[in-house]
Amino acid sequence: MTGDLWTPALSMVGVTVGGALTYLTQRTTQRAADRAEERRRAAALAEERRAEQIRTVLEFIRFALEAEGVAHARPVRWEVGDAWYRTARPAVDGLRIAENGVRLLCAPGLHRPAAAYARALNGSVWQEGDDEASVAERLEPFKAEFLAVARRALT
Repeated sequence: MTGDLWTPALSMVGVTVGGALTYLTQRTTQRAADRAEERRRAAALAEERRAEQIRTVLEFIRFALEAEGVAHARPVRWEVGDAWYRTARPAVDGLRIAENGVRLLCAPGLHRPAAAYARALNGSVWQEGDDEASVAERLEPFKAEFLAVARRALT
C-alpha cells in the first residue's frame, strides 16, 4: 500500500522535472536564436553602412573628376555666366555637397584628405593662368592621398 502512495508522487516529480527541463531547453534555444538574429541584424546593418559609404566615396570621386575636367577646360579668360562657368559652377557645387557626404557618412579619417582634395580642385577650377600640366601635377598628391585613405577605410 505504501508503494501505491509513492507512485503518484514520483509521477508528479517526473512530470515537474521533465517540464522544467523542457522549459530550460526551450528558453536556451530561444536565447541562442535571439542572439543569432541580433548578430545577423548587426552584420546586415554594417553591410548597409559600408555600401552607403562606398556610394558616397564614388559620388565624391565622380564630382572630383568632373571638377578636374572643368579645371583642365578652363579658358584663359572667362566670365560669370559664360558657357564654361555654367559647367564649372554645378561641378564645384556638386563636389562640395559630395565632400559633406563624406564628412557625414564615412570614417572620420577620410574627411581630411577629401577636404584637401576638394580645396585643391576648387583652386584649380577658379584660378587663372595655370596650364593643363600644372593642374594635374598640383592635384595628383591630393588625389593619391584621398584614394589611399579611402581604400583603407573601406576594406
